[in-house]
Amino acid sequence: MEQGIKEDSPLGRLMKNLPQIGYVEWIGIREVKRGEVIQKSCVELSPDQGILGDHYAGRSGNRQVTLISGEHLDAIASMLGQEILSPALLRRNLVIRGINLLALKGLSFSLGEAQLEMTGLCHPCSRMEENLGAGGYNAVRGHGGITARVIQGGKVCLDDRLQALV
Repeated sequence: MEQGIKEDSPLGRLMKNLPQIGYVEWIGIREVKRGEVIQKSCVELSPDQGILGDHYAGRSGNRQVTLISGEHLDAIASMLGQEILSPALLRRNLVIRGINLLALKGLSFSLGEAQLEMTGLCHPCSRMEENLGAGGYNAVRGHGGITARVIQGGKVCLDDRLQALV
């Protein structure tokens, strides 16, 4: 729960009401820093390592997994005058559809066999301008997704469900 908001207050109860269930639309990892994003059908998550095989594995407890909303991917494409945008260009690990990822703030969630906890926002970096062209950085602002850490490991595959644990 967000700081200063009581769980049993009207706003606290609204914030915990998240019946939507998302699903994994796309998975990608980078085996080396600044390397090509490799599309996967499944990945293994570990509390100690994050995504096994990803270049971030074992390096950052708060940024083990990056997630972006498929609906935000559509919005970014629209702002750039494109019909579709490859998720690989945004360099996130997972594209999730059907749930507002920002509503997961302060919550843990199940994802496939794993359990994760939102740790923060995933802001755009200078690579967005390189990958998306002029204005790419600003198109991603506010739409970059979230970061998460792995609480309980397990396999995550395409079409797996993401559900808040409240």
